[in-house]
Order: sequence, then structure tokens, then C-alpha cells
Amino acid sequence: MARALVDVRILQREYLLAISRALTAELDLHDLLRIILKAAVELVSGKAGMIALVDPHEEAFRVAAVYGIPPEVVDHFAPLIRGVPYEEGREREAIPELTRRLQQIAHDVNLGLTQVLRLPLVSGGQVIGLIYVFQSGNYYFVEDARALLRSFAEQAAIAVKNARLYQQVRQEKQRLDAILQQSADGVMILDAALKITVFNQALSRMTGWTAVNAMGRPHDEVIQWQSLKTPTDLNHAIANGWPLPGAAHIYVEGDLRRPFDETNRQADGGVISLGITYAPLVDENGRMTDIIANARDLTRYREEEDLQKTFISVVSHELKTPVSIIKGYAGTLRRQDAHWSPEVLDESLTVIEEEADHLTDLIDNLLEASRLQAGTFNLSITEEVMLPKIAADVARKLSSQSDRHHIKLAFAPDFPPVMGDERRLKQVLTNLVSNAIKYSPDGGEALIRGEAHPEYLTVSVRDSGIGIPAHEQYRIFQKFSRLDNALSRKTEGTGLGLFLTKAIVEAHDGRIWFSNNSDGPGTTFTFSLPRE
Repeated sequence: MARALVDVRILQREYLLAISRALTAELDLHDLLRIILKAAVELVSGKAGMIALVDPHEEAFRVAAVYGIPPEVVDHFAPLIRGVPYEEGREREAIPELTRRLQQIAHDVNLGLTQVLRLPLVSGGQVIGLIYVFQSGNYYFVEDARALLRSFAEQAAIAVKNARLYQQVRQEKQRLDAILQQSADGVMILDAALKITVFNQALSRMTGWTAVNAMGRPHDEVIQWQSLKTPTDLNHAIANGWPLPGAAHIYVEGDLRRPFDETNRQADGGVISLGITYAPLVDENGRMTDIIANARDLTRYREEEDLQKTFISVVSHELKTPVSIIKGYAGTLRRQDAHWSPEVLDESLTVIEEEADHLTDLIDNLLEASRLQAGTFNLSITEEVMLPKIAADVARKLSSQSDRHHIKLAFAPDFPPVMGDERRLKQVLTNLVSNAIKYSPDGGEALIRGEAHPEYLTVSVRDSGIGIPAHEQYRIFQKFSRLDNALSRKTEGTGLGLFLTKAIVEAHDGRIWFSNNSDGPGTTFTFSLPRE
């Protein structure tokens, strides 16, 4: 009899050792709880079991694992968790109430469970969970079952704590990975050998390299500078001892050549302006372990910078011309030694007035462009705008500017009115007809034609000028855009006319387009406006 008892003790000790090894090897919390519960039940020859863990957000126990209990009846065991709190040293007093509740639950769900053992999972002096082991029928737990499970529970609590820490670390890593991937800026992490270990989506869009293809490659194979705007790059900095203790980040900016891959839309072989900030990560010995690189696409910034330079150049030139003419005529008229005839005075004052109007138009266009940029562009809508009348006013005004151009109108007598901003629609037609005259140096006819359709009206302006080359057509409506030819360089203009024209038409829920004439020289610009 004594020998049999010794054999049981040895088997239990070996079983407990095997379970402990399994617990220390498992870090997934769900699988760990399953191992703990199954082992606890089998260790004392129980029939079923349950583990409840403290929910850190609500400070209440919740069922985290069950064994031998059908899933559909788990909710019935809630009274065992919430109704009889665990108190250290008073568990024997709680067992009768736990047993009574268990037997009531077992009766309700027809499980036949009759006895219960409850042990705490204690970590750092705090109860982080409870293990419940159930017996059925007339079977009873052996006398030392509680002591055996208590030894097991101590190890299980350590394992649960480690699994929870691992779960937190994994969740934090997933959160950081998601932040890196969703970041609007490009993020890249290099190891000590300058090989890429992290490459986020934003950087893939910028460089044309997919993360799968970039990771594991050397930095220089992916980041290939075509030209640099800063005096150093990463390799040059490292060759000169970077990072020194307390060294600041380094910034590299330049033009980057993207690869070409027909299957990847971003890999178009083009060039982008890129700025990259490299920050070293060092260990306690001062050795660099990783480099975190933040990249930003500067292409739009460079385009805006070029646009500002163009703006300053265009505006300074275009404003200077009328100001110089006005000043010249005004200075001439003020001469004390000259006696000007009424005809000369009238002609000079007319020129001054025309150039002042020109100057006003230039300033108005600049203000309109700034309002568009600031998002404060508004319309003053009126009920009935008569486009034929506006076209006739524009034709009458601009016909006086050239004796080689003839402006012709083609509107039906019953052409319907449209709702819109009359002043701005007149600006649209003025810009289009003015361009028709400006880019038809040999003269000819400019035709303004209106057509009425069931849901919209169209107005087109056809000229017989130089046309628009195919390679220039994509930027016709861009700000400060002008044709790159000898005529454009001799012709005054800020390049804002068509930009504002398109904005005004689209503000009326319309659209504008153009095409080179198929039956002769020149271009036809057409815009449509909804009738309602």
C-alpha cells in the first residue's frame, strides 16, 4: 500500500514537471489557458474545469477558458464567479456555497457536476485569475488535491503573466506596424549593415519600390540619387564617422530616379524630389544598431517653388509695362516747354486710360487667383444672364483693339437665358476672345457661337491662329501656363486667363474643353453651362 502511494506521488511529480515545461514554452495566452485548465483537471482526476481572469479594463472576472463544459451553457456558470468572491485564508468557508451553486447550475444544464475546487492565480501579490475544477457523481477529490493544485497554480500564474506581457508586446508591435504603414511620410529602417528591414507603403508610392522587393536590399540599391541638393549623403556621412556621440540627424535631399516596371504604376522610371532625415539608434556601448529614415516627397514643393519664381517674373514684367507707359505719357504731358494740341492730349489720355484699365485687369486676375488659392472664390448668381448680349459687348470692346481681326457672332434669336454670375461669365468670354486675337497674328475671323441643348448651353470661340501643339495641351489650363514659342514670348500675358476661365466655368457646374480645328488652322474653345 505504501509502495503504491509512493508510485502515485512520483507519477504526479513527473506529470507536474511535464506540465511546467509546457507552460514555460507556450506564450499564446489562449493556448496557454487551455493547457493549464486541462492539466489542472487531469492532475486531480476531475471531470471539468473553468478559468476566469481579471479584466484589467473593468476589474471584474471573466471566463477565459473552459474544459468539459459545452460552450452553450458557459453563461450559466456566472454565479460561481460573481457571487462568491475569493478571500485568501477563507476558501474553506466559501466551498459549501460554491458547491451549492454548482449543484444548482449542474441541475439546470444537466451536467451532473457535484463538487468544486477553486484556486487563485496570484502574481505580484495580486489575484489575476481563478481556476475552478469540478467533479461529478459520487466521486470526491483526494485529500491533498488542493495542495497539489496550489503548487501547480503558482507556476501557472507566472506563465499567464508572461503570456499577457507577450500579448501586450505583440499588440503594441502590431499597433506600431500599423502606424508606420499608414504614415503619410515615408519610413524606412536600416540595420547596422545598411540593409532595409522596414519599408512602408508611403515610401513605396514615392520610390516605386514595393516593400517585398525593397526589404533585405542594401540602402544604395533602392535609394539611387540622380543628383543631390545637399552637400552630403548617408554613405559620405558614415565614411566621415557619423554618428558621433550625441550626433544630430543628417538630412539628404535630391532628385531620385524611380525604377521602371510595367506591372507597377509607381515604378514609372520618372524622377521625384525627395528629402530624407536619417536618425541613428545606438546601444549602451555607443554602437549603431539601426537607422530610422523619414522621407518626404518634395516634388509638389519644388513645383510650387518654380511657380512662385514664375509668378514673380511674370507679374514684375506684366505690371512694369503699363506702369512704364502711363508714366511716360504723363511725364510727356507735363513738359513745360511743349504746347500740345487737343488731339494729342486726347490721344495721350486715351492711352493712359487704356493702360490703367489693363493694369486693373492684371490686378483683378491676380486677386482672383489668390482667392481661388485661399478657397474664398464666390459667385453672384442672377436669374437671367443673356449670353448673346455678353458676347456682343465683348466683341464690340475687343474689335476696336485690332483692325485685322473680325469678330463674328452666331446665336439663335431665341437663345435662352442662363442662371449665373454675369460679370464673371463676361470675364470668361473676354479671356477666350482676347486669346483668339492674341494668338492669330495674321488676323482673320474669331467666331463666337452659341448652341442650346435640352439640359445645357454651349458657347464656343473659334480662331484661325497658330493652334496648340500636342505636347503643350496638358498644361493649357494651369496657372501661369503659356505656350512656349516665339509668339508667346512677344505677347503680353500672365498665363492666368485660362486658369481663371476654367475655375469660373466649373464654379457654375459647367465644363470647358478645346480642340485644334480639323478643317483649318486655329483652335476652338468650348464651355458648357447647365440650363437649370
